[in-house]
Amino acid sequence: MQIYDLAIAHDWEYDADFIQLIVNAARKGRLSCYTVDQQNLQQTLHDLQAGELGFQFLFDRASDTSPEFRSIQDLLKKENIEIIDPVEKLRWASDKATMHLEFIANGLQTPFTIILDPFDESREVRLSVQELHRLGRPFVVKPANTTGGGIGVVEGAESLQDVLEARKEFQSDKYLLQEKIVPLQMDGKRFWFRGFFSCGLVQCCWWDDQSHLYYELQKQEMKRYNLSPLFKIVEKIAAISHLSFFSTEISQSKDGQFIVIDYVNESCDMRPKSRYADGVLDDVVINVANKIVTYIKKKLRPRKFFF
Repeated sequence: MQIYDLAIAHDWEYDADFIQLIVNAARKGRLSCYTVDQQNLQQTLHDLQAGELGFQFLFDRASDTSPEFRSIQDLLKKENIEIIDPVEKLRWASDKATMHLEFIANGLQTPFTIILDPFDESREVRLSVQELHRLGRPFVVKPANTTGGGIGVVEGAESLQDVLEARKEFQSDKYLLQEKIVPLQMDGKRFWFRGFFSCGLVQCCWWDDQSHLYYELQKQEMKRYNLSPLFKIVEKIAAISHLSFFSTEISQSKDGQFIVIDYVNESCDMRPKSRYADGVLDDVVINVANKIVTYIKKKLRPRKFFF
């Protein structure tokens, strides 16, 4: 039986750079590494089921978007193999309606939000004058569970008719109506940030919500603008979501409040900026890869030997 310290499942072609960084870090740390993609998925499943192959740890970048990979998680769970992150955790944390309520209960600031039942359950939308006033115009309409790349999100909704039309796109999904946050602007910067959490490591950077470009958050800027609360917010989100790897969007409003905007992005786009203009800062990507490997190395169980 061949046992690997770490297995990495992936299904997105643009993940190649990130996956290679993890593989390189694993090799540097003297961990054996096995990658699973669409080409070797069936053979991998066969070998696992036959007892010819085993993993001590799984970093899964595929099961949330490609259900055929979930069989790997099912097999490994029977052996109590740790997974980053199990599908059931991803599903729970990706529900924006659930996270909104959890965040409020735990003291995190969010935009004023109204949660609507799925269109399939209730076609009517009843909002009071007070609710419409608090939402303001324009406001944001977004599905609770349909995520990735702004799918289904309406940034400039102006009326109930806009809401009715938006809800028809994903009729079985709940929808959120949210106040549109206008960030503080100072020294030519929009105070909008992306926070990354990876196995205990928190990294934050500037992220322009209009251009979608990342910029380094420097130490002197942290001190000058008093941005240390960003890190505590990301840590609290990790405790609430129970995820080992995610990103989140946080904005600072004109009155100085830190407001969580995009609650939990459980499928982080880790394309490096050196190769993609709108990619994540290279140092952030490298640090994530190294931290994942360091975390796994500390938690690995003694190997079992088969004769």
